[in-house]
Amino acid sequence: MEYRCISADCHIDICWLPKDLFVANASQAMKARMPKVVDSPEGPHWVTPKGYNLGYVNAVGPAGRKYIPGNVHRADRMATTGLYDDGKAGVQRVTTPALRLKDQDRDGVQAEVIYGILGAGNNLQDPEAAIEMYRIYNDWLAEFCTYDRQRLVGLASIPSGTVEAAVAEARRVARLGVGGLDFSPTWDMTPLWNPYWEPLWKAVAEIGLPLHFHTIGRPRDPVPDDLPATAKLASTASRVAVNQMYPGYLLTSVIHSGALERHPRLRIVLGESGIGWIPYVLRRMDDEWEDRFKELPIKMKPSEYWRRQCRATFQNDEIGVRMIDVLGPETVMWASDYPHPDGVWPDSQEYIRKQFSHLPADVRRKITCENAGTFYGLMPG
Repeated sequence: MEYRCISADCHIDICWLPKDLFVANASQAMKARMPKVVDSPEGPHWVTPKGYNLGYVNAVGPAGRKYIPGNVHRADRMATTGLYDDGKAGVQRVTTPALRLKDQDRDGVQAEVIYGILGAGNNLQDPEAAIEMYRIYNDWLAEFCTYDRQRLVGLASIPSGTVEAAVAEARRVARLGVGGLDFSPTWDMTPLWNPYWEPLWKAVAEIGLPLHFHTIGRPRDPVPDDLPATAKLASTASRVAVNQMYPGYLLTSVIHSGALERHPRLRIVLGESGIGWIPYVLRRMDDEWEDRFKELPIKMKPSEYWRRQCRATFQNDEIGVRMIDVLGPETVMWASDYPHPDGVWPDSQEYIRKQFSHLPADVRRKITCENAGTFYGLMPG
């Protein structure tokens, strides 16, 4: 396979999955606790047994929003390809391997890394059922990627309810041929700097698959119904503006915990985190470590662990691209974010030209192809 462009962050969301996937494949005791598709006057949508809406079938983004023309510019652009019209007709381009690869061909992308169903399991509000849900999804994903393992690199979804469940599923999926592990943190989980997670760091290092933390942003603020529409919009805009910076706390927690010092084979990826903020955080960690945190269980500057064991993905980050020398060109991986509307599909090549035209050809190729290719074993290192 000749690779010219690899997207290091794409997605399969629950709204595009087969409607009966979880109920049909759950154990008899778990069937009633699985998410399912129900009909409504507004259209079929996914719901949890406790009534949480997981989004409309074959709809927009991870939340499965209805496509409304003129509401989101990038969604309008994606709609011109027929993606949502096909979805309404029952054609699931995102989860039909041959059709998905045609969408990537349209975008000039030869291979992609596919993140999991993000926080869908957390929304069940049933940790035991979430473990079953992720097991079913991971089995389905492994089979999905067998269609073409040279082009489809799937990340198994790992539950975050308990470290025991996370370790068990990580070890199980390592035998399925997945390309990595996608860990879904929550705001109320045990912090990653806590020694509680040491069994996970140890297991992941032994397995040899990279561990991914996809940005999930901060929780929504309470918004009273009687506020004006502009205030409600300000709440959403404020949260979205800093959404990609949340992984900074995950990164600092993992490094400061000493996990990367104890486990040199442990590899960490921040998915869809953007990269412009990372140099500042690395510098601040270095300065604070030198100044007053030398008792931390690390032997190198935090930024050295970043270069040795960490990676980050981004779609469109003009500021971050200016910081490539500080970050290290080997540590960042471009992505299209297909099929999310905050990504750049189907215009990836245009965005690549705009962002990277000033960089040397070898650096451009690292960021848009080689880094991901070698990191995930698609290309020789």
